[in-house]
Amino acid sequence: MGNFLLLNFRNCIIAGLILALIMIWGFGMHNPNGYDQTFWIAVVRWIHVFFGILWIGLLYYFNFVAARKTPEIPAELRPALSKYITPEALFWFRWGALGTVLAGLLLAYLRGYIVQTLTLGFVGTEPGAHAQFALMGIGMWLAIIMFLNVWGIIWPNQKIVLGIKEADADAKAKAARIASLASRTNTLLSLPMLTSMAMYQTLFG
Repeated sequence: MGNFLLLNFRNCIIAGLILALIMIWGFGMHNPNGYDQTFWIAVVRWIHVFFGILWIGLLYYFNFVAARKTPEIPAELRPALSKYITPEALFWFRWGALGTVLAGLLLAYLRGYIVQTLTLGFVGTEPGAHAQFALMGIGMWLAIIMFLNVWGIIWPNQKIVLGIKEADADAKAKAARIASLASRTNTLLSLPMLTSMAMYQTLFG
């Protein structure tokens, strides 16, 4: 049984998802108000966190590990990365980014502060709440910028680097540099973005 679940990635994820859904059902059963709006907000937050871990986890893999250690790999072994590992990682990376942003915007909408946060507290805020929404809004806009960076800069240039889109050697070298700088930019922005998300939820709910 253990081999069936743990040695097969798809089976492992399906089993984990089933256990998670059972727990979600349990939270709904024991929520004082049942499956109310607060329950569904919690479900969307779970989805948001899952995709966020997938996205930022791969961003940190690319920058903390791959970008630093790839130059040390013998040249004859590097094609294995570009042919098998990197394309797969980039697939989950870009769709993780999309899932994170969409779930985050839905979460802000369900909680009733999407206008306040996206306008950095200049619209729809009560006296004294402007700064709180501005701090959360900054994090949301950083995440949106990072998402646009993934789909608009990193992925198009990585397609050139990986040979998915044909280009000469000079174009590949240029694309590699642009993709690297864009990825490093997202790493830089991820720290204040995560600070905004974590601090807001803890201090202001």
